[in-house]
Amino acid sequence: MSEVQMDATPRDEFGKGAARRIRRAGNVPAVVYGHGTDPVHVTLPGRELTRALKQQNVLIQLAIAGGSSQLTLPKSVQRDPVRQIIEHVDLVIIDADERVIVDVPIALVGQAEPGGIVDHADTLSISAKATSIPSSIEVSIAGLTIGTILQASEVTLPAGVELNADPGFQVVHIVAPQVEAAPVAEVAGEGAAEPAPAGD
Repeated sequence: MSEVQMDATPRDEFGKGAARRIRRAGNVPAVVYGHGTDPVHVTLPGRELTRALKQQNVLIQLAIAGGSSQLTLPKSVQRDPVRQIIEHVDLVIIDADERVIVDVPIALVGQAEPGGIVDHADTLSISAKATSIPSSIEVSIAGLTIGTILQASEVTLPAGVELNADPGFQVVHIVAPQVEAAPVAEVAGEGAAEPAPAGD
């Protein structure tokens, strides 16, 4: 599990105008909450945050100016729908040994039956200690034949990791390729009335 250190500055300005000013300065508005504490509104360095969030389920050790250090996990990330720039982040306070529920990327291993198309989920919901969240969950598809379905209950999880998804959740489905039907040639005059016989 990856962990990064980051400085955070408390803020007391709110609203769209304040958020725009923060982003123009290259920073990102955020809120830190959890463990029964009052929410703390902070400003985070934009470049460092963008780099950190490229890692799935990254832990962020926040050094809040004038306060204590907090271990946090990104809970919600709001991005500009067009430019994909981070606009706001919610961070939840966690303890290093507490279990958290997160979605972890699925990594396929091996090759299914030749010709089969692998339809699979992108992530799997699991429960693990905050400092032991796997970067991915490996799922073997080696030799799986067309028509095979792997459910979440059949996935082998790392030690200390528990399934949080529905056991019947479809993780992998090996499907047959779709074959387009050949176009039916039109017969000239098909369905038209028979021509009247020529007169004597």
